Amino acid sequence: MVATVVIVRLVGRVDWGEVRDALTHLAWWHAPVLFAVLVVRQVLNALPLSLYIPGVSAYRATQNDQVAILMSTIAPPPSDIALRMAMFSSWGVPVPKGLAGTLMNTLTFYIVRFGAPAVGFVLLAVVGEEARLRWADLISVAVAVSIFVGLMLVVRSEALARTVGTTGGRAASRFRRTVDPEAWAAACVQFRLDVAARFRHGFPRSLLALSAMLAVDLTLLVLALRFVGVSAAEAPVVEVAIAYLFAYPFTLFPFAGIGIVDALVLAAIVDFAGPEVEAAAVAGLVVWRVFTIGGPLALGALGLVAWRRSAGTAVTSP
Repeated sequence: MVATVVIVRLVGRVDWGEVRDALTHLAWWHAPVLFAVLVVRQVLNALPLSLYIPGVSAYRATQNDQVAILMSTIAPPPSDIALRMAMFSSWGVPVPKGLAGTLMNTLTFYIVRFGAPAVGFVLLAVVGEEARLRWADLISVAVAVSIFVGLMLVVRSEALARTVGTTGGRAASRFRRTVDPEAWAAACVQFRLDVAARFRHGFPRSLLALSAMLAVDLTLLVLALRFVGVSAAEAPVVEVAIAYLFAYPFTLFPFAGIGIVDALVLAAIVDFAGPEVEAAAVAGLVVWRVFTIGGPLALGALGLVAWRRSAGTAVTSP
């Protein structure tokens, strides 16, 4: 409800004629540059799958991730997980290993997603700005720390994994009576067995890859803003980075938090540069969203076609 009110009021103030004028700054070569950056972003986003799951290359991990993004957009869950597992099975990856690697990929991404404001606080200290309402993002940082600590406890030993599963199951059973704490404990123990062998190698590299993904995504946003005429003097990289990092946890919402994240980033840019940059900033955000939302869907469609062809060839070959 809050997001709707903010967006409606925001749209009512934007001069869409000026937004269209800003979009005329785009040149033909901007699209391939943005697409190339997007591809790097998507590869880094999927890389943890190849680090956690034996037998999955970086290419297959990227293909699997793009297809899952497409499926999660057009069909309700767990359709994306089912398709992921079908792809892993066609590549000879055991389903338990694929499922455990997918879960580890998700947990690692959540640590990075909710931990992003921590870097934002560091940048605020560097530029000497006040946090103001951004202190509320400490809740997001606390969520990231909680996921990290829980993951470390599960992986450290079987006894701790069982304890974490039982405790989590009992907490969940208060809200849903069908939850079986013992089943949760058994699932945590099995999860630990499936990921323990590659955790020490994969986890730090996955954190690094996903952190690099955020940096590339930020680069994509900065380029989109520059291409529509928002200069470095109006929106320095550090200011865009601060706005982006504090808004990033809201990508939790559907379509990567479209509307919510955009409103937060726009508000921060306008607060720094003034209302005269608002229309151009909106144009930059539109370009950014076209590539970051539309791009993965297009890549997912191509990945699905390629996988279906390769799977069909494997079945029909002698």
